[in-house]
Amino acid sequence: MICKHLNQIEDVTPSAKGCEDCLKTGGWWVHLRMCMTCGHMGCCDSSPNKHATKHFHATKHPVMRSMEPGEDWGWCYVDQMELDFSKR
Repeated sequence: MICKHLNQIEDVTPSAKGCEDCLKTGGWWVHLRMCMTCGHMGCCDSSPNKHATKHFHATKHPVMRSMEPGEDWGWCYVDQMELDFSKR
């Protein structure tokens, strides 16, 4: 299966140095994820607020990537599949 949303990946800049929403509310995160459509930085689903997934539901931006050091993977929420960013 091939992700049908790769054409929505943009050359983005992270919106914050941590989870944008947690920084605003005083929350905390476990791992960071960046929206590959707009650069929104959100926290992973292991974090209490799951802001990366909430961002997808609010915007329908389909692809995020891990922003953890040494990690080159992403996720398409629509196609429910892992993506390899090591070649990008």
